[in-house]
Amino acid sequence: MIRIGVVGLGKMGMSHLSMLNVHPDASVDGVCDTSRYLRSTLGKYSGLRTFARFEAMLDEVELDAVAICTPSFLHAAQVRAALDRGLHVFCEKPLCLDPAESLALARLADERGLVTQVGYHNRFIGAFQEVKRLLDAGAIGTVTHVLAEAYGPVVLRTKGISWRSRRSEGGGCLYDYAAHPLNLLTWYFGAPVGVSGTVLGRVFSAEIDDEVASTIHFPAGLNAQLSANWSDESQRKMTTRITAWGTGGRIFADRQEVQLYVREDATPPDGYTVGWNVRYTTELSDPVWFYVRGEEYSAQLEAFLALLERGSGDDDHGFASAAVTDAVIAAMVTDAARLPTAVDLQMAPDASTRRPRHPSRRSRRQDAR
Repeated sequence: MIRIGVVGLGKMGMSHLSMLNVHPDASVDGVCDTSRYLRSTLGKYSGLRTFARFEAMLDEVELDAVAICTPSFLHAAQVRAALDRGLHVFCEKPLCLDPAESLALARLADERGLVTQVGYHNRFIGAFQEVKRLLDAGAIGTVTHVLAEAYGPVVLRTKGISWRSRRSEGGGCLYDYAAHPLNLLTWYFGAPVGVSGTVLGRVFSAEIDDEVASTIHFPAGLNAQLSANWSDESQRKMTTRITAWGTGGRIFADRQEVQLYVREDATPPDGYTVGWNVRYTTELSDPVWFYVRGEEYSAQLEAFLALLERGSGDDDHGFASAAVTDAVIAAMVTDAARLPTAVDLQMAPDASTRRPRHPSRRSRRQDAR
């Protein structure tokens, strides 16, 4: 039985707690949150051991792993504290606000042979997993362009100040929304070589971005457009999409399905034909032991626990992978702070110097009347 502690009982913390608490191979032996009400309620009705301080839980409870679900600016110190005690770590995204800290923690975990994972749950959605398989198989030939999107109705009016509304604490659409499609890009195509044209725009927030646009540059000339907006009232809930164009066709995917178009002169992968093909997440997903908000949340925890049981930290979804995403986010923040290049309208042709159009045949006939 894997003994786990959960810190941070917000939306994601409570979701992970509910799934881990009924997993046949896991035991939640401690929970931590600053809210006295939450600790009191959980202690009374669940019998779980509760703590106000993370260090106290680590010192007083024998654990094998922790799930860190606190605000982003707390991750670095809490992850390091857990790794220093030899604990495996599941951490919500993003890993750290400083990519240098992310890389240092990834190296520390690797040195100690500890299993790590960051909660980029889209990697465990059947449709996005199929995109990975199709791209690796060269299903659309050489990929020439990619569009990665995330939209949803989070900030639809002016709101008060919280950690999510401060960039220094890891808030905003960039960290909360854009990070998800960006992480899919780095999973599919590896580490980028640069970013450009980043815009962090405000819609309703006073201090933070509500919409994000950027160009992500990958090796071999591949560029991807990243677009995110968490002030999109037209969406019922968060919607993440990936579209990839290639010399042999096109791939589109969201949470519900993956669409593959194969050109007539291309060779379709096994199970697909020339022209349009559709596969649904329901047929691409394995059953989970407990469903909360989506199979992907259970599937990512199952993958983490399976690595713990095998005692192997060699995983595509660990800290090293998340550190790449953190580095790209930091580069986007730096890029957005640069002044844009002004368009010199003096270089445009002046209307007064343009050659007059020749009158049409019809207008010449009218003038002759």
